[in-house]
Amino acid sequence: MAQVVSSSSPMATSSRTLAGRDIQTLLLASLGGALEFYDFVVFVFFALPLSHLFFPPNTAPWLAQLQVYGIFAAGYLARPLGGIVMAHFGDRQGRKRMFTLSVFLMALPTLAIGLLPVYAQAGLLAPLLLLLMRIVQGVAIGGEVPGAWVFVAEHAPPGRVGFACACLTSGLTAGILIGSLTAAWINHHLAPEQVLAWGWRLPFLLGGVFGFIAVWLRRWLSETPVFAQLRERKELSRELPLRTVLAGHGGSVLLSMAVTWTLTAAILVLILMLPNLAQKPFGIAPDVAFLGNSVAAFCLGLGCLAYGWLTDRIGAARALLVGSLALIAATYALFADLEAGGTHFLPLYALTGFLVGSVGVVPTVMVMAFPAPIRYSGISFAYNVAYAAFGALTATLISYLGERVGRMAPAHYVAMTAVVSVVAALWLMLSKRNKDKQFL
Repeated sequence: MAQVVSSSSPMATSSRTLAGRDIQTLLLASLGGALEFYDFVVFVFFALPLSHLFFPPNTAPWLAQLQVYGIFAAGYLARPLGGIVMAHFGDRQGRKRMFTLSVFLMALPTLAIGLLPVYAQAGLLAPLLLLLMRIVQGVAIGGEVPGAWVFVAEHAPPGRVGFACACLTSGLTAGILIGSLTAAWINHHLAPEQVLAWGWRLPFLLGGVFGFIAVWLRRWLSETPVFAQLRERKELSRELPLRTVLAGHGGSVLLSMAVTWTLTAAILVLILMLPNLAQKPFGIAPDVAFLGNSVAAFCLGLGCLAYGWLTDRIGAARALLVGSLALIAATYALFADLEAGGTHFLPLYALTGFLVGSVGVVPTVMVMAFPAPIRYSGISFAYNVAYAAFGALTATLISYLGERVGRMAPAHYVAMTAVVSVVAALWLMLSKRNKDKQFL
């Protein structure tokens, strides 16, 4: 199914330890990724005040909230467009340029959201501007995540690709934690009236400033050695990279979409949605639910690092298999405890968050699935299209399943997607075509 890097590739030679320059690259890339992901997700933490401020005062609360969530979703739907366009130039002009452009495109609209006029000041122009800024954010994140994985993977020494990609993924998930903690701090220290008056602007203004700091930090990064070699040898894709991907690497696209489905389900259901799922159907107190969420998000970052280390030790296929099976077990244990009253909710949620870190294996699988000249385009297309489709369907599908199978529906959904990754891992382990040690 997947075409992997050959043994002659710069990414498939003998291993060496991380040098000072490698660590600097990982730190700068991870920090920039965390700040950019914070900019993207902080929107959802302030959906309620935004729903009050950017729509007519006589709008029903449920409708205003639905509209602001629709604007939030627009960012996801814009991801494939940004990913495809930026990946095209990343494969033709260089990884570093697009890696820097993506964080700039995120910082600018985030700062602008913090300065936007509200409905009382600008009428219908206010929600239209908010929608436009959210679309630009989606374009930016669509190029950032695949580009960041490609960037750190091609900078990493051979035999350390798994840990490098996991460090970046851990940085991205840290952005969720930063957003959660920022929202908690603002809502704790400011009265609701102050949040509506001006407090809601603070996280966006801070995010914009932090984003421009990330732009400045990324100027110290260098082009990846893999792309530099391709350019020197004149081996860059002569055709449209995406056309090459679709014409000759359909199996790699399907593989990448399959593992992205697991990543999407694990992050959306177990990290972003679970605080609300635990409250309404299972009766967990809101403060306990969100405390558990913060702990789980922290453990998620640690889990990404652990599975990245494991990937370099036993190979991506085996690490994906182990991680997917462990994720299934932890998910059912957590929801079974919730069914029984949630006595062990906090420790089980922390453990589940750690095991969600198995998604840290996913970028290594995708990086190794595509040859270097079209790697950025291949990953970007598969990841963003899958994330947009599955991300948009997840909440609706869980509601549909919940009406038919009860409160355990989220656990069944996550388990179903993890089984898909189990099948993908077994295929990679058994395929005679995939002999690269990064997989086996």
